[in-house]
Amino acid sequence: MYRFFVEPDQVHMEEKQIIITGSDVNHIKNVLRMKPGEEISVSDESGREYACTLQELGPEQIVAQILYAQESGLELPARISLYQGLPKSGKMEWIIQKTVELGVAEIIPVATKRAVVKLDARKEEGKRKRWQSVAESAAKQSKRLVIPQVHPVMDFCSAVDRAALTDVPLIPYEMAGDMENTRKLFGRICPGRTAAIFIGPEGGFAPEEVEYAMAKGVLPITLGKRILRTETAGMTVMSILMYLLEGQKEESKPGKDENDGSISG
Repeated sequence: MYRFFVEPDQVHMEEKQIIITGSDVNHIKNVLRMKPGEEISVSDESGREYACTLQELGPEQIVAQILYAQESGLELPARISLYQGLPKSGKMEWIIQKTVELGVAEIIPVATKRAVVKLDARKEEGKRKRWQSVAESAAKQSKRLVIPQVHPVMDFCSAVDRAALTDVPLIPYEMAGDMENTRKLFGRICPGRTAAIFIGPEGGFAPEEVEYAMAKGVLPITLGKRILRTETAGMTVMSILMYLLEGQKEESKPGKDENDGSISG
C-alpha cells in the first residue's frame, strides 16, 4: 500500500476525509495512475496513521476517505539526531537515505575544518531541498510515519551547542578506545530520551573540534578498531541503536546523567 504524508490541518475527522495537495496529486494521478476506490496509507506526521480509499481525484487536490485511524509503533522510541560533517560527492544523499530508513529523527549537516565541501548560500539551499526530497522518499519507502527534517548547514560550534542540550550527545573518535564504555553509553539511549550523534567528514574531526565538543559535554565513543568511512559510520551507529531500541516502549524519561559515561585519561 502506498504511503503519503500530510499536515495535520489536512485531516478532517468530522467529515472523515483527508485532502491531499501538492506534488503528491500528480504522483497519484499520473505516475501511479491510481483510481477512485483504491486504498492508500496516510500519515499526518504526529504518529497517527490513516487507512484511506481515494474518493475524488481533482486537478489541484485529492480527497481520500478515512477508513480507520491507528497509532503505530513504527518510529523508534528515542529521538536520535545525526550531525553529519559535510562529505564529498553525492555521499550525503546516501547517508540521508540509509539513516532515515534506520529511524533517524533529524539530520543536521555540519561544516567542519576538514570538510572538503564548501557551500555558498545559493548552493546550500538547493542542496538542502534535494536532501529533504531524499529524506521524504526514504521515509515513504520504509513506511515511516514522519519525514525527518534536513536542517540548514550549521557551523561546528553551533552544532555542538545545540547537540549538548540532548540527553546523550556522542561523538565517535578514534582515540576513544574503551568499547565497554561505549556499550554503556549506548545503553543510556533508552525510550523517551534524546540523543545526538556526530559523524566527521573524510579526514575526521580536528583535535580542537573534539576538545570543544568534550568541553561542552559531548561524550567520545569508539566504533571499533577499524576506521570507518564517513558514509559507513552514521549507518553503523543507527543500526546499533535500532537493534537496541526496536520494540521497547516509552515509559518514563530519566534525567540526564551529567557525569555518567565520561572517559578518564
